[in-house]
Amino acid sequence: MQRKKTLFIAQAAIIAAIYVALTYAFAPFSFREIQVRISEALTILPVFTPAAIPGLFVGCLLGNILGGAVLPDIIFGSLATLIGAFFTWKLRKAHPFLAPVPPILSNALIIPFVLRYAYQITLPIPMMMLTVGIGEVISCGVLGLLLYYALRSRKDAIFRMQED
Repeated sequence: MQRKKTLFIAQAAIIAAIYVALTYAFAPFSFREIQVRISEALTILPVFTPAAIPGLFVGCLLGNILGGAVLPDIIFGSLATLIGAFFTWKLRKAHPFLAPVPPILSNALIIPFVLRYAYQITLPIPMMMLTVGIGEVISCGVLGLLLYYALRSRKDAIFRMQED
């Protein structure tokens, strides 16, 4: 039991670290109204391990802090990733093409309001929903599914955690 808890924490920490590194490395594409946050591809990982849920949340939180985001973005942007990760985990037994839908929707619905009220970006909310949504389709849908197919045959060796 202790080994499983330690493994869970280690996996969450590694996922958080990778998320932060990708967000920081690709910072020019990770923020503002037109964004493709490469690190959001990792939101596919709850399909493989529930440790990805806190890992993605902490990674997004730290990535937003290190990226210079304002407090509402740090809070609500991280919550959007948490919501997306949680519902990806809930859909883990469904078809793989459904796994990216929760983070795409949660970010497309939440982030435009953050951009409007935290950064005073004056584009219409529906336009920002579209631009953020397109960025999420690229990062979660395209890159996330590529990551899914790259990992699925090696998931037991990589994650070594039994489903509950």
